[in-house]
Amino acid sequence: MTQQVLGACPHDCPDTCSFVTTVQDGVAIKVQGNPAHRHTDGALCTKVSRYTERTYHPERVLYPMRRTGPKGSGQFERVSWETALTDIAARLAAVAQRDPQAILPYSYAGTMGLVQGESIAARFFHKLGASLLDRTICATAGGEGLTQTLGGKVGMRVEFFAESRLILIWGSNSIASNLHFWRLAQEAKRNGARLVCIDPRRSETAEKCHEHIALRPGTDAALALALMHELIVHDWLDHDYIARHTVGWEALRERALQWPPARAAQVCGVPEEQIVNLARDYGTTRPAAIRLNYGMQRVRGGGNAARAVACLPALTGAWRHRAGGVLLSSSGLFPVDKAALQRPDLLAGRQPRTINMSTIGDDLLRDGSAGFGPKIEALVVYNSNPVAVAPESGKVVRGFAREDLFTVVLEHFHTDTADHADYLLPATTQLEHWDVHLAYGHTDVLLNRPAIAPLGESRPNTQIFRELAARMGFSEPCFTQDDEALCRMAYGDRVDFSELLANGFATLALPDAPYAEGGFPTPSGKCEFFSERLAQQGLDGLPDHLPNYEVAGSDPRHPLAMISPPARNFLNSSFVNVKSLRDIEGEPVLEICEVDASPRGITSGAVVRVFNDRGEYRVRATVSQRARPGVVNGLGIWWRKLGLDGTNVNQLTSQKLTDLGRGPVFYDCLVEVALA
Repeated sequence: MTQQVLGACPHDCPDTCSFVTTVQDGVAIKVQGNPAHRHTDGALCTKVSRYTERTYHPERVLYPMRRTGPKGSGQFERVSWETALTDIAARLAAVAQRDPQAILPYSYAGTMGLVQGESIAARFFHKLGASLLDRTICATAGGEGLTQTLGGKVGMRVEFFAESRLILIWGSNSIASNLHFWRLAQEAKRNGARLVCIDPRRSETAEKCHEHIALRPGTDAALALALMHELIVHDWLDHDYIARHTVGWEALRERALQWPPARAAQVCGVPEEQIVNLARDYGTTRPAAIRLNYGMQRVRGGGNAARAVACLPALTGAWRHRAGGVLLSSSGLFPVDKAALQRPDLLAGRQPRTINMSTIGDDLLRDGSAGFGPKIEALVVYNSNPVAVAPESGKVVRGFAREDLFTVVLEHFHTDTADHADYLLPATTQLEHWDVHLAYGHTDVLLNRPAIAPLGESRPNTQIFRELAARMGFSEPCFTQDDEALCRMAYGDRVDFSELLANGFATLALPDAPYAEGGFPTPSGKCEFFSERLAQQGLDGLPDHLPNYEVAGSDPRHPLAMISPPARNFLNSSFVNVKSLRDIEGEPVLEICEVDASPRGITSGAVVRVFNDRGEYRVRATVSQRARPGVVNGLGIWWRKLGLDGTNVNQLTSQKLTDLGRGPVFYDCLVEVALA
């Protein structure tokens, strides 16, 4: 018997595709894009089109496992669920009796699902009184910058990029990480639109745009301010829109006039003429749209940079057109009832400390103190692989290797993090459970139905936390709600669940041009060039360029800036073990331009040492025009165990945090490169 089941891609990508799984006699044989969903349009990326290969992977974890060897060795024995859950509950209870804040959950976007992400899991840790996790590792700097300017993670509707006449693709390799937007950009291009890519790396996307502006990492705010300078000097402004729908114009005008193109060209390392021409194009083309992505905010001044770029559409009145404005994330438009799903009321007035996931390396190595609170004694990891993805991973590994740290990992595979677990629990994949999703690149809600029965003894995250809750004696009815009920609860009556069941998706009812007449979700209802909220925190109310912590040229021992954009066929550290995708990528590489390679005696294929004061990483070099002078590109995020010396690029990144949003600064990193 053959049937087709509607589902949704769970991965950390703006596209949130609707897919159809073909199931024959209980076995999933094919995953395809849903042709009925306009944003997916029947097409999936290379990664997710191989989803059956991931689900039926021969190395998949299918049974509960208990560690038998040293931490990090990956040596385990199979145990029963009863044995695993009973022991885990007892050990967590013992820690909680001393201080529940010594327990830390660690999770992120291994699934973006609202149910398998933070529903029963959040309830469990709230009831326990565990430390809270500040989930910062990807997007908080840009998200906070957007929120301080536009009022939330909101923007133009993605489908109308197809009608734009000028598209700035800023800090995004859309071909690799936002495929369905790229199709819209191509449609606009065929209709005569001009495409400009702003990115330190000459990515696959940059190659296919009309122009590539290869600025230095961390200089995006300087470029945005210089664009404002030119808009003001040449009066390419919509004075009516500015007067009626913005706050802080005079102060922003004064700030921008301090940034002539010549100054920005010096900072950004690009020709002055390129900035002048871009400003003219942006100021005189209607409608003009900006697709901003998260690459540009992974530096010290990332929040300010997002703020500066988000100001541009209000200056020119681009918001008046449905094909004008800016889009970084649309997730703030979704009416999710997070409180109902996550039940923060279960804290019952307690206020546990919050630990930033981006500083987990330092925090796992801390002893208890008055400023920090109790030493972290127990760690429960789900939907994440911190040993591979967290910055300054040498410290992360040392923390996870602590013999006195009790670690539970819910996983599909023996990742770098799973190798350090005391208990490794088999989680279901997207083909095996219920979930409901929002998107951050479009405005449709998606439902995922289970297409097959869970393989082996794998269980959904929700079920694992329900059973732990029962063994901990948590008797509240909220711990017995099933996954379909949670899916219905996520949006309540704000989304028609029968439509989700029938189609797999439902479109939010939104105006074509949501901010044509202002109405931003800020306190003032206007685009806030000046943020009173930031000023009250003692911060600059205006966007500004903040130089990187590690400015190129400031350290002669480490003269090269390094960024670590994702490899095209992986998604962060997901899919690294899918053989067909790893065969396409080949091996970890460092892209370096001829100008920097030649004096170091480096040729393509040579093994090089990439190093700074935080660590060293051995990798094969590729001499490539994708790297601009002074910048090397360490493509990530490979599992450490697949690297030449058991490390990856995060051996070199730092645990410093961004100006806004407390995010990591992965692309604010100086290194030196030498032949190994």
